[in-house]
Amino acid sequence: MSFVRGLACKECGTAYPVTARMICDECFGPVEVAYDYAAMRGKVTRASIESGPRSLWRYKDLLPIEGEPKAGPRSGFTPLVRAERLGRELGVPELYLKDDSANYPTASYKDRVVAVAITRAIEFGFDTVGCASTGNLAHAVAAHSAAAGLRAVIFIPHDLETGKVTATLVFGPRLVKIRGNYDDVNRLCTQIADEYGWAIVNVNLRPYYTEGAKTHGFEIAEQLGWRLPKHTVIPVAGGTILPKVWKAYRELIDLGLVSDDGPRIHASQAAGCDPVARAILSGATTFQPQKPRTIAKSIAIGNPADGPYAIRVVRDSGGSAASASDEEILAAIERLARTEGIFTEPAGGTTLACAIKLIESGVIPRDEPICVSITGNGLKTIEAQEGRLPEVPVIEAKLEAFAAIAQDMPRAAERAGTRQD
Repeated sequence: MSFVRGLACKECGTAYPVTARMICDECFGPVEVAYDYAAMRGKVTRASIESGPRSLWRYKDLLPIEGEPKAGPRSGFTPLVRAERLGRELGVPELYLKDDSANYPTASYKDRVVAVAITRAIEFGFDTVGCASTGNLAHAVAAHSAAAGLRAVIFIPHDLETGKVTATLVFGPRLVKIRGNYDDVNRLCTQIADEYGWAIVNVNLRPYYTEGAKTHGFEIAEQLGWRLPKHTVIPVAGGTILPKVWKAYRELIDLGLVSDDGPRIHASQAAGCDPVARAILSGATTFQPQKPRTIAKSIAIGNPADGPYAIRVVRDSGGSAASASDEEILAAIERLARTEGIFTEPAGGTTLACAIKLIESGVIPRDEPICVSITGNGLKTIEAQEGRLPEVPVIEAKLEAFAAIAQDMPRAAERAGTRQD
């Protein structure tokens, strides 16, 4: 059963049927999926969700598809890690990491949104899909399209990290590099969607695509034993995931599946591209677009499509925002790896660095439950750590050669003591 009523403009409320559209004809505002929540009550329950597959599709009744899922059968339901070692360093007894660096198949949260978008594309009868991407979305669209047997045409800025380009090309899409930044790429994709009639997941399929981000929030609540963290720190790129996690929380509250304990949403951005964070901290209701200059390329979107809604959610929830320099981002990546064994890309480093700032400034109290969204894997962006990590010694295969460098290494007893601590 589908509980989708149609589409509705987020600004003027004009209703539309379920079609491939992004913009309202009346006011040019964005449209989003509208659901029949009254019909959901009593049918969408904790038990009905828990009986579903261990993937994002356990929340199928809360997603905008008509039939059975056509993509992402193993995507989602990523770990919620209780970060005890990192929490001790920060003085936070209840710190969690929602780890989408472990998402399948492309190790970022984009596997969620693409699984929903590809399913909708197939339901609409499209045979060609595409996207404008800063890397992770390109990777996910290429992989999910290949698995679904669809043709993919993907557009990226010309200067993306090598790992993300290679990881996209291996799935066989038509990949096109555009001179310029993400905003230039996105403008072109809007024209291409109209001219060629393709399903561009973050353009004419955007209302369905963005709904997949809700599953990040659904899982946090379920994995916490059907409760919400007091604080959730989320990165802002195009502004998709932050409002949708909030929407997920509100849906669960409205359906009676979790208690409303006043969850707060906090925005994180890189200092080299932080239009939303600046607007929030200055008290503005709109943001000023920026030209990105940051190592965190996957969130380097200077004119975020859903930026105004990210600002609104942070304000409505009583949250705040922070931005982090490239050095702070890289240091946070290394700290996370050292304490929790999770290697994240600069987007995740940004979110953790901003969370640390918000904790240390007292904006987020240390004695309240905190969840930090880790949205991508560091193996895609190993260039970011070049020149920062220790040199690796090369020795002869002789014990005496090792003995010459072993004095700085912990002995077995010291390691055992560390484990007991």
